[in-house]
Amino acid sequence: MSAILIGCAHGTRADEGQQTIRDLLDAIRTSMDIEVRESYVDVQDPKIDQVIAGIDVAEGTAAVVVPILLAGGYHVYVDVAEAVEDRPDVRAAKALGPDPRLIDIVRERLTEAGVPDDATVVLAAAGSSDPRSQADTAAAADMLREHWGGPVRIGYAAGPSPSVADAVAEARAYGEDGVVAVASYLLAPGLFQQRLHESGADYVTGPLAPHHALLEIISDRFHDALEL
Repeated sequence: MSAILIGCAHGTRADEGQQTIRDLLDAIRTSMDIEVRESYVDVQDPKIDQVIAGIDVAEGTAAVVVPILLAGGYHVYVDVAEAVEDRPDVRAAKALGPDPRLIDIVRERLTEAGVPDDATVVLAAAGSSDPRSQADTAAAADMLREHWGGPVRIGYAAGPSPSVADAVAEARAYGEDGVVAVASYLLAPGLFQQRLHESGADYVTGPLAPHHALLEIISDRFHDALEL
């Protein structure tokens, strides 16, 4: 029997965001043909520790927790790590990002929105005070710079500076010509995505989900954890 995949997202109060994550987990069930359970680190139930407690202890690997998060940080290195530490039969995978395939989705969203390829792009992440999460976001921005014709900045929907709105304002203040676009580096609709639309940018792209590349990344994280 294959190990159970526990998809662990952040959680949101937005109905559309909740459904987006559930649709993603449903797509994983279909594409990987395995048992998938949903869990969250904040806002929503069931919480990750509750889900792990509901899995029977087994010899070998009973389950793999795949963080449905775009960067590592407190939720990955503390919340998920603590949830699995007393369960040798449950493994924790890495966060989804940074990964070049995520940047491919970002670029696809920019193209879909009609953003000129020399525009200033603000890569808009959720935000975290954890320096490991910020480092992952910086790595994602570097990946985008390799394929984008204009300047690339980072902005955060919450937490650290600069905010997305400040990053947009700074781009205009420093004379970066023409268009400023905000590229959503969020998984699903919700409060943070709404803040991007209030940033004053000329363009705002949609979140990353749904996208087939997310299924590939989640599958890779699951199998990589099994092989450790």
